[in-house]
This record gives sequence, structure tokens and C-alpha cells, in this order.
Amino acid sequence: MAESAARAADDIARLAALVDVVRRLRSPKGCPWDREQTHASLRATMLEEAYEVLEAIDEKSMAKLREELGDVLLQVLMQAEIAEEAGDFSLGDVADAVREKLVRRHPHVFGDTQVSGSAEVLRNWDALKAKEYGRESALDGVQRSLPALQWAWSLQRRAANVGFDWRDVDGALDKVREELDELREAPTLEAREAEFGDLLFTMVNVARKLGINPEDALRGSTGRFEARFRTMELQARADGRALADMEIEELDRYWEVAKRKEV
Repeated sequence: MAESAARAADDIARLAALVDVVRRLRSPKGCPWDREQTHASLRATMLEEAYEVLEAIDEKSMAKLREELGDVLLQVLMQAEIAEEAGDFSLGDVADAVREKLVRRHPHVFGDTQVSGSAEVLRNWDALKAKEYGRESALDGVQRSLPALQWAWSLQRRAANVGFDWRDVDGALDKVREELDELREAPTLEAREAEFGDLLFTMVNVARKLGINPEDALRGSTGRFEARFRTMELQARADGRALADMEIEELDRYWEVAKRKEV
């Protein structure tokens, strides 16, 4: 217990030192660029830093993850400092808000509520949010600004929480086959686009039923494609060839070699 308290005190002291640095940068004697920043001007940077955290996680690089989490923390501190200067709220207010939210939405930890597992925890969380914000629809609160796959996954999960869901993954897979047939038969570009969207949406359902996040799955597949294609290019260059000069059958052979090199 004493060791845990000592670590907490050390972390608090180090965070306080970082807060002092941010305040110095924003001060009249600080950095001109930092002083010019606003909530809006830092919006794109926050998004960029969040994606760099995801990249570090995908690469399983703890050194890079530590650095990128620091960059996200800097964005939080900058936004809070800008708000405090305007008299809107302080960093302490931010900490209070999230602490109170965590306690309120974990009654199974800080209260007497009993839960059977993670699925019930998520249902309770959504129910508590709906009550707090006065939401009328089960879909309220899902941001349309999310990447399309994540938006679909979030909407489907909300609908599933009120029982609108396939009984099992086989139902979703049957729907995939149906959507494939409809895509093949679509007569116009507009119809093909609509049917292709329906197919993607149904595939998100399959992923959800299998416990897979579709955004993560696609990122993984895209990363593997990039790595394999670069390997093909390197091998072709070593052979004195160019991919653009090859027929598809030969390209497939290079692709298979690149796949085997991953193992």
C-alpha cells in the first residue's frame, strides 16, 4: 500500500512538472506558436496524435507508444490550459468530471450492483449514458464523424443492446451471401454503390458477431498488403524486373513468395 502511494505521488509530481512546462509555453514570455493556438487550431493535431497512438499499438512498440501517449497528453493539457485562460474550466475540472463519470458508471465496482460479465457492464454503461443525457433513441450519441466502419459497428452494437440482432453469426453470413447476389445483379452504378455499401454493413455485422472490431481487422489486412507488395517490389528489383512489365500470373507468383516470407 505504501509503495503504491509512493508511486502515485511520484506520478503526480511528474505530471505537475509537465503542467508547469505547458503553462510556461503559453505565458507571455513563452513560445509565440504555442500562445497562438486555440481549441480549433489544435483539432487536427489531436486527431493526428490519436492515430499515431494506434500505429504504435499496431507495431507493438512500447517505446513509440510511450512517446505517442505523451503527445496525446500534451494535447489534453494544452486544451485545458486554453480553457482555463478563458475562464471556462481547468485541468482539475477535467479530472473531476472523468473521475465522477467513472464512479457513476461503474456501480458494480463503487456500489451494490451485480453484473454477470463484460457484456452486462456495457449494457449498463449505455443505459446510464442514455439516462444522463436524456436520449430517446438507442442510437443517440453515436458520432457520425467516426470512420465509416466504426460508425456502422457502433450503431449495430447499440441496436443489438435492445434485441435487434442476428441470433448467431450464421444469420449474418447468410445475409452476406444475399447481399453478394444483389451486388452482382445491380444494373446501374448507383445501385452497385448502394449494394456494395449494404455488403460492407453486413460484413461489419459478421465481425461484431465474431468479436472482431472491423476497423482493426481492415487496418491489419491493409498493413499486410502493404508489406507483401513492398516485398514483391524488392524481389522483382533484385531479379532485374519491374512489376509493371509482368502478367498477372507472374505477379501472383511473386505475391505467393512474399506471403511465404512472412511465416
